Amino acid sequence: MDLFDSLKSKIDGKNLTIVLPEGEDPRILGAATRLVKENILKPILIGDETEIKKIAEEKSFDLADIQILDPKHYADFEIMVEKFVERRKGKNTKEQAETMLLDNNYFGTMLVYMGLADGMVSGAIHSTGDTVRPALQIVKTAPGNSRISGSFIMQKGDERYMFADCAININPNAQELAEIAVQTAHDAKLFDIDPKVAMLSFSTKGSAKSDDVTKVVEATKIAHELAPDLPLDGELQFDAAFVPSVGAQKAPGSKVAGHANVFVFPELQSANIGYKIAQRFGGFEAIGPILQGLAKPISDLSRGCNEEDVYKSAILTAALAL
Repeated sequence: MDLFDSLKSKIDGKNLTIVLPEGEDPRILGAATRLVKENILKPILIGDETEIKKIAEEKSFDLADIQILDPKHYADFEIMVEKFVERRKGKNTKEQAETMLLDNNYFGTMLVYMGLADGMVSGAIHSTGDTVRPALQIVKTAPGNSRISGSFIMQKGDERYMFADCAININPNAQELAEIAVQTAHDAKLFDIDPKVAMLSFSTKGSAKSDDVTKVVEATKIAHELAPDLPLDGELQFDAAFVPSVGAQKAPGSKVAGHANVFVFPELQSANIGYKIAQRFGGFEAIGPILQGLAKPISDLSRGCNEEDVYKSAILTAALAL
């Protein structure tokens, strides 16, 4: 089954609500109206209502069944301010909170935190930092996670894999790398991938020696402790992880080598390069980044996204809310 058909079936009838803080962007409006028309989920648009309706009219988008909230005119704004100050535990004053919550991303994140929405999708006009910062300050990480990470679903035809961390952590240490592996495997199951996790390196089972290799070896040990039943192995070169004949030769006896479908890169540089090579050379669709490790789902778009990307990210985020 197609990934998004599967995800739609999972969220069907759940009445999930996703906040879209960039409500004045035509890509966002187009995706929102499509989501409502197909009865997939309920979007909440954030922004100036007059401007949103003006753009919708110009583009012939029907907003009849879509909720629009403007932070400047939100009836329960003072309640939100109080809850924000309480959540920040003295790090922000009431006056600071009143200013910060006029920012659409902070406002939208608070709706998720307060249980008024199930998740949020932003990033069409904001940087990753603008999306992630309020998420970390308000929603924060889920129990057992020290940080968040970003994965991509790589899909072409019947092939589907996950790459991580391609978006957030520049040079994770062994503990962080292990958490990323477990986070990604957890999400892989939601996306109909039976995870077999490869901890990638330029070395396979001691074929090279360096501090970078030692980090991956240690991360593999920690990941086994965090998730003893998870099929996971490392350190593995990509060919040993992916090609059965190479895996059998370089890592005999491994249940993962040659059969991996979840690939955990040792640092951000190689992960970012790797997914883009697969996308551009290999013709894979790169879906994401999916932010992992948060207590509630918040997703980051690329500023180069199109309406289809927004539509799919909203569906993914709704599924993560389950």
